[in-house]
Amino acid sequence: MIWSVAVDLKQIQQQGKKFRWPRPDSCPRCHQWRIWGHGYALRYFAGFAEALPMKCYRCPLCRCVITARPANYFPRIRSCIAVIVTCLTHRVHQGRWPPLAFPRSRLRHWLLNLKQQIQIHLTNTWSKGLLQGYDQLLTRRLIPVARAS
Repeated sequence: MIWSVAVDLKQIQQQGKKFRWPRPDSCPRCHQWRIWGHGYALRYFAGFAEALPMKCYRCPLCRCVITARPANYFPRIRSCIAVIVTCLTHRVHQGRWPPLAFPRSRLRHWLLNLKQQIQIHLTNTWSKGLLQGYDQLLTRRLIPVARAS
């Protein structure tokens, strides 16, 4: 299970496993108050050459493993949410991608997945635009740029 936490990735990169992670108050699944440390999981993020250690916790009651993740990142996506929105907004308004250091294939991947998510979850008749579709998918607690499931 992913637990979103407001953390600074640069501090995690500098301090590594010595970074002081906040602890969850309880298990998100069963609400057990006792949570154990369960090591670290290495995760890659855009702008960082090496994988960063993300703290994991475990509930002794339901055995749920809780992995901390920066709150400004979608699960399973390496780029920051603000960067994704900026790139998609630039594409929709300017008709081309912004001159960033991202590979074009990643940018096209986000756009294609957004279109597929809108088509699946907001029906084929959605005509309010891609950015409004992005916002509507977020209100439904979906990841707009993730692969369609």
